[in-house]
Amino acid sequence: MRNYIGVKDLGNLNNAVKEALKIKGNPFAYKHLGENKTLLMVFFNASLRTRLSTQKAAMNLGMNVMVLDINQGAWKLETERGVVMDGDKPEHMLEAIPVMAQYCDIIAVRAFAQFESKEEDYQEKVLRQFIKYSGKPVISMEGSCSHPLQALADMITIEEFKKVTRPKVVLTWAPHPKALPQAVANSFAEFMNEADVDFTITHPEGYALSPQFSGNAIIEYDQDKAFEGADFIYAKNWSAFEDPNYGSVLSKDMSWTVNSQKMSLSNNAFFMHCLPVRRNMIVSDEVIESPQSIVVQEAKNREFSAQLVLKRMLEAL
Repeated sequence: MRNYIGVKDLGNLNNAVKEALKIKGNPFAYKHLGENKTLLMVFFNASLRTRLSTQKAAMNLGMNVMVLDINQGAWKLETERGVVMDGDKPEHMLEAIPVMAQYCDIIAVRAFAQFESKEEDYQEKVLRQFIKYSGKPVISMEGSCSHPLQALADMITIEEFKKVTRPKVVLTWAPHPKALPQAVANSFAEFMNEADVDFTITHPEGYALSPQFSGNAIIEYDQDKAFEGADFIYAKNWSAFEDPNYGSVLSKDMSWTVNSQKMSLSNNAFFMHCLPVRRNMIVSDEVIESPQSIVVQEAKNREFSAQLVLKRMLEAL
């Protein structure tokens, strides 16, 4: 594996999940692969699970790890070519990226959508510059439009907890006070479309995801109907994708909050969320604290989704 920015980079998804579960069973079995190798983690945005799980995965593989927080202890970076750099960004990506690459073997990058241009966001402008100018393997730790490490962890979790061969999986929009990117929802949809599941997306009118990611999913505007018979409920907020409302909050309809009454419509479904979660907006206290909530186990699997990707990259070096 050279770069990891989406499900296609994994090859066969089922085989990738099996390999990740094998790694989970013996996390230190491949520690020799990372000896004298360095992972550089570059954060343009805040992180908890991604930072800790990716660093732990690298350590499991015997790697050295360096962490760089852009805008907090590092120079602000200009990303546009041809600009007069007379503002608050004293260094350009065109110099910074090749310099970073001198100190590491693999680079992992986290850079959210800016909501200034849908075209630029969906081109993954920052990630693509790291791929183009570093000459090193690059991992997306969440980009403008996708979060493939999270989605792989979600897939591992579903494989661990499913009770039927082909479970019904529902991705539901839920209210949030701020405009959030579509990245987590996009990647979850992309992975579910590759998996052997019965996949439904439910959201209010105006919150359709990019067809590039929603693919062949069943789209249902009635949340209660979507929940019927579900084995897994994955709740997530995202802002509008479609023009002219890209990046906007169109609704904070609290009737979309996942609560016990809605979960009772399901097939005793497991509740999933990428975290952090806004309690009593995205999901009620009783649901996230119930035995069917597997958000912590899901977060644990972030370690092994990252370790699978790093392992494959190290094997290819």
